[in-house]
Amino acid sequence: MALPANGPLRSQPFDKRSVFRAHPFFKDLDASVVDQFALHAVARKVKKGAVIFRKGDVGSTLYAVIAGSIRISSSSEDGKDTTFNLILPGQIFGEISCFDGGERTAGAVAIEDSELIAIERRDFMHLLREHPDVSIKLIEVLCGRLRRTSEQVEDIVFLGLPERLAKILLYLHRRSPEMAARDKIRVTQREISQMIGASRESANKQLRNWERKKWLKLERGGLIILAPDALDALLSDSGSALMRA
Repeated sequence: MALPANGPLRSQPFDKRSVFRAHPFFKDLDASVVDQFALHAVARKVKKGAVIFRKGDVGSTLYAVIAGSIRISSSSEDGKDTTFNLILPGQIFGEISCFDGGERTAGAVAIEDSELIAIERRDFMHLLREHPDVSIKLIEVLCGRLRRTSEQVEDIVFLGLPERLAKILLYLHRRSPEMAARDKIRVTQREISQMIGASRESANKQLRNWERKKWLKLERGGLIILAPDALDALLSDSGSALMRA
């Protein structure tokens, strides 16, 4: 079930226009368009563990992450679940159901206290019709998602576990300016293993090995990358080896 329309809001004054203008998705749009988005959008604060929506829910809302992080996952009929992606500050989610009005294709849960901006489908579709440049921006986002999905499939086929693990850690480390500033990546080893298609035990063993090398530091509920250059070098060496093979 999606968050109710009267969900928790910020207790402090919230300048939606400023937030929209700073958000990577909206910042390059015309100021008048940003103002229209801000007029229809709702700001929400969600606690760690809060369910934004579940797979199969009828979706009508697009979300933009301002702070925190959201886990996108899916569950099987026998109760098993897997993590597909982490949505970080500066990214949007919920766009598929917002576009077609259909069921959610996956679930979304806050993995830490987070701040979101939400806009309903009826308002969003109106803005798309009025402003084609917004549609182009969304196409770019969807293409980026498709490219990343294809890359993840290729990685599972062609890369070993260390390379896949290094790649996802660097992605999470560099994807969000906020995360880069505070260093800690708030993600569990279980979530990491699911995103790279490996067992938790195998991922943990590799992470412990890199911790001994001082490449990273494992902490409760996350980890800190200490030597991103070492992870980059591992990927570069792997790429060179594949070219020689």
